[in-house]
Amino acid sequence: VQLQASGGGLVQAGSSLRLSCAASRRALISNNGMGWFRQAPGREREFVAAINWNGGSTDYSDSVKGRFTISRDRAKNTVYLQMNSLKPEDTAVYYCAAARSSYLVTTKPGYQYWGQGTQVTVSS
Repeated sequence: VQLQASGGGLVQAGSSLRLSCAASRRALISNNGMGWFRQAPGREREFVAAINWNGGSTDYSDSVKGRFTISRDRAKNTVYLQMNSLKPEDTAVYYCAAARSSYLVTTKPGYQYWGQGTQVTVSS
């Protein structure tokens, strides 16, 4: 099973980006909780956002709450992370991940499959 994250780039502070995550196996995106994590240089990978299988529940880290929105389109087999009002401290490699269950999961051990990551760089 592969997860492919895309949509990263270099932007200025205050800009927006939308990350996408597609799975090689349709059932994975459709039936599992999904999440986004990020890892900045020299730091541990941290939770950013998560969504349950049907999109009815979402959760965010305090650092992105109110600026980022996670969503999923089961018909398109894709999960998104809309990032607005980007800050330099949002600079990191962003990873999408599929949970071991259909529930919303906020911790790394709860995830079974990980994408390769997409770089987001926010300049001041």
